[in-house]
Amino acid sequence: MEKVRQEIDELKEKIEYHNHRYYVLDDPEIPDADYDRLFQRLLELETRHPELGSSDSPTRKVGGETKTGFSQVIHRSPMLSLENCFDPQQILDFDKRVRKFLGDDAQVHYTVEPKIDGLAVELVYEEGRLSVASTRGDGRVGEDVTRNIKTILNVPLKLVTRKQSLPIPDLLEVRGEVYMDVAAFEKLNRSRAARNETLFANPRNAAAGSLRQLDSRITARRPMDMFCYGVGNAENLSFRTHWDVMMALQHWGLRVNRPHITICNTPDEVVAGCRQIEETRRQFPYEIDGAVIKVNRLDLQFRLGMKSRSPRWAMAYKFAPSQEMTTVLGIHVQVGRTGALTPVAQLAPVELGGVLVSRATLHNQEEIDRKDIREGDQVIVQRAGDVIPEVVKTVFSKRTGNEKKFVMPQACPACGTAIEKKPGEVVARCPNVSCPAQIRGSIRHFVSKGGMNIDGLGEKLVFKLMDNGLVKDESDLYELTRTDLLSLDNIKEKSAANLLGAIEKSKAPSLGRFIYALGIRHVGEFTAALLSEQFGSIDALSNASLEVLSAIDGVGPQIAESVFNYFADPQNRALLERLFKAGVIPVSTRLKQADTPVAGKAFVLTGTLSSVRRSEAKEMITQKGGKAGSSVSRNTDYLVAGDEPGSKLRKARELGVTILNEKQFLDLLGA
Repeated sequence: MEKVRQEIDELKEKIEYHNHRYYVLDDPEIPDADYDRLFQRLLELETRHPELGSSDSPTRKVGGETKTGFSQVIHRSPMLSLENCFDPQQILDFDKRVRKFLGDDAQVHYTVEPKIDGLAVELVYEEGRLSVASTRGDGRVGEDVTRNIKTILNVPLKLVTRKQSLPIPDLLEVRGEVYMDVAAFEKLNRSRAARNETLFANPRNAAAGSLRQLDSRITARRPMDMFCYGVGNAENLSFRTHWDVMMALQHWGLRVNRPHITICNTPDEVVAGCRQIEETRRQFPYEIDGAVIKVNRLDLQFRLGMKSRSPRWAMAYKFAPSQEMTTVLGIHVQVGRTGALTPVAQLAPVELGGVLVSRATLHNQEEIDRKDIREGDQVIVQRAGDVIPEVVKTVFSKRTGNEKKFVMPQACPACGTAIEKKPGEVVARCPNVSCPAQIRGSIRHFVSKGGMNIDGLGEKLVFKLMDNGLVKDESDLYELTRTDLLSLDNIKEKSAANLLGAIEKSKAPSLGRFIYALGIRHVGEFTAALLSEQFGSIDALSNASLEVLSAIDGVGPQIAESVFNYFADPQNRALLERLFKAGVIPVSTRLKQADTPVAGKAFVLTGTLSSVRRSEAKEMITQKGGKAGSSVSRNTDYLVAGDEPGSKLRKARELGVTILNEKQFLDLLGA
């Protein structure tokens, strides 16, 4: 059972890391297929051992956290992910589960449509006008990208109707996918290459990176499109089927993928529909990575309901990723910040999905042995939306006899220390905490966007600073001077000034960000935020007992032990003291909502506010412990009325709800 617990914790850490790379940085490291296997393995273990599940598991969350720099938007109803399946039999199994849940007499029909490989967004129309647009985020809270969405030409700012039978709802939440077609993506990458800028890995990352620009002028210069695939909340919306909803959205001026939506009356027709899309996927002008299957009747969708992170009435059928054959030129070992030794295959460059790749992670010795991968082998590699591919299998028929077996070194390639491999673990580690490779990895992690976010301090510069003896640990970064930086090659006055400014700016990180930056093993960003909220200061956390740490909901015994051991280590304590002495002061973001006058109060907004955007006003409400709703009811405590209020004002007066103007609202929140 302890081995299972350990595997679950490691899977959670890996998945959280890759969620951050994918959803926040728009810079994934592993193929979708690889991520899917990690996720499915975790789901399998948690299903088999429910006593080892926890509320912070990635299997209970949707997407990733929001990106720094954007206002947050709380979705009225969660934007859930879809459960995945990978072969036709799983489609038939999905149909059996649906029919078993509904009863044999239920008349179940489905729709099948392409699964666009883009960025999920929500458009909120109030009284027919676009009021806010947001990314999915973690499913509950997304990023406000309203200004950027407005640059997409096929997103209407105002809905229209020409049929009395299709009136526009007062409130309509539209869900869809923002994407960049392949031709536009290739043109964008050509222009970036001409300017010596970093190329986007694929159209999905190009769309995500473009939509999540703080400067909407950059977004406007990048051609993107959007397909709508459904609705969230809607007022006075009465349709019988998902197909009816899609046709209504199209009538109101929203773009749906109508030519490729198929109604299927039997499970076999669903399988045929998915295969048809897969067989013609290369004919689409945009990238698709699967097909989406939905129960067509809305009343049956309602009866089926939701699971923790996905609806029971929908399924994503994922296509096999692109594959190519190439040669393993060599295998070398990388040492990570936790001392883990990871073998990496150097490949003869091969194009996968429009991206030239030349390396693939081989994970560990057991994985190499299982696939019998040797230097000089011809191998099948696959890529599913990622720069770094995976080796699927060795092509044994291509062997010449000159291939060389790979064996993990017995000593760390960075420091020469004998490596260790604990019983039951597949990862070999260097136990030397002073190993230069580990220190480099730790500093690189410390300055990363998720950590101290020191802009301009990339991997190459970190290594250069260490190689020149200017930085030996994280605290030395705060002792750097203008003279130090100018002594390095290719560092000019402006670059030095900018970097020193970024280092100074990083001295006041949020407590959660600081905890994550320390690189404590098993502590990802979610756990760091949880510890920040629980303890409120680094002193309280560093002095917490193992029993107190273990008692926190969402912190398992392995994480608790890792945190406790980190702060018990004299070297780590000394590093913290040096950081504090250098002026680093973590800031607690723990909210004292119970002390606010609006804690637990329900707000609804109507009309236009002059000093804040509606999304910002809602964020202010939730930060103070209040609730931001969309419809006025007897449970509403306050209606905030801006300019040109709608019908909600009349209803609030009828129900006796307290009405606030903008100034009264801001005064109440102490803004």
